[in-house]
Amino acid sequence: MIPRILVIDDEERMCWALERALSYEGYQVITATRGLQGIKLANETEPAMVILDLKMPDIDGIEVLKKIKNNNKNIPVIMITAHGTIETAIEAMKIGATDYITKPFKLEELKVQVKQALHLSNLENQVDFFRQELSKKYGKMVGQSDAMKEVALLIRQVAKTNATVLITGESGTGKEVAAVEIHKASDRADKPFVAVNCAALPEQLLESELFGHEKGAFTGATSKKKGRFEIADKGTIFLDEIGEIPISMQVKLLRVLQERSFERLGGTETIQVDVRIIAATNSALSTAIANGTFREDLYYRLNVMRISLPPLRSRKEDIPLLVNHFLGKLDPSHNKKISPEAMKILTHYNWPGNIRELQNALERALIVCQGAEIQPVHLPRELLDRLEENSSPILNLPESGLSLEELEKHLIIKALEKHNNNQTKAAKYLGISRPTLLYRMQKHGLKV
Repeated sequence: MIPRILVIDDEERMCWALERALSYEGYQVITATRGLQGIKLANETEPAMVILDLKMPDIDGIEVLKKIKNNNKNIPVIMITAHGTIETAIEAMKIGATDYITKPFKLEELKVQVKQALHLSNLENQVDFFRQELSKKYGKMVGQSDAMKEVALLIRQVAKTNATVLITGESGTGKEVAAVEIHKASDRADKPFVAVNCAALPEQLLESELFGHEKGAFTGATSKKKGRFEIADKGTIFLDEIGEIPISMQVKLLRVLQERSFERLGGTETIQVDVRIIAATNSALSTAIANGTFREDLYYRLNVMRISLPPLRSRKEDIPLLVNHFLGKLDPSHNKKISPEAMKILTHYNWPGNIRELQNALERALIVCQGAEIQPVHLPRELLDRLEENSSPILNLPESGLSLEELEKHLIIKALEKHNNNQTKAAKYLGISRPTLLYRMQKHGLKV
């Protein structure tokens, strides 16, 4: 798209000169000779940038700047000022102006400033885009428990450094999400984030994936291929399940950590990279070191900064937040809510699969539930099995030790009572069809 530039200056000759000069450079230019007119055009036309005279007859240039920035805080604005108003121009930059130029000025000088301002704005937009895409793909860290507040603090602290990070935690606790959070908050946010599951690749393929290969390096290598480290140059590489890397590969990885250099498989050229390394494991690397399956020197290179993610069972106060987060993500139209009874089950379950298991359970419930509210019967069986051990404290049911059949019967009775035996409404409340409700009522010996 051709960048649109809005020029706001009360001198018609200045507007004409800037429009002609910038149009010649390939920009689309619109002009305004009054501040209020400029504000209106900025709102209506959404320009890529604004060139604004500090002195306007109807409204002060600073006020124009404020109103334009209130509507679009990211838009670059270059202020035009006279010698006696440089201090005011500096004040404008504190408010949010990108730069200023003093009259009289050379058009070539302004063209350079325009090009730089648009380039910077484009980079900032790219960073925002990459952050949004990473958030869509990986989600975000959710939780207000003390344990998660500590994790969030560590992420903020380490993000501003280039230190290697080791993230530990059980499977499903969100180690990759934490790695993305570090990347998004770092100075590398506009550069690649490259994830590698080290446990999913055999040894030779893993070496090729990490470091690349030359044509003819092995059977099937018909062309040169860049490795993940090379692709992640200037950005971040995330090595998941680092404890599964074979000993022979650990030596090569140690060199990359020490020297930030490597050779492609089958090649002799040494390739230098500037890459942030984040590793993760769900196993005890200290045990692997004792067993001789993981190098101690590599462990110390990886463990510069350590972040331990707590299992979900140890921060159950975060479960309602996570449930609402996932329901919003999985059901953007917000058509379905979760019943208090179902939420009680979710908060009492121990979640051996952690956050990943919770998300999968909610995704299944949304598919099964045909009504507006997720009920216990819509949750996976393993969650409901827990009710057989201790029903009363969870759902306040009249008896402990209810079987799943008895629980289903109890919920149907309660739904019918709630809706004065209106089967259509009761079926909708339970999230099932009326024929299904009638079938289950017959199965439990209830009057149809």
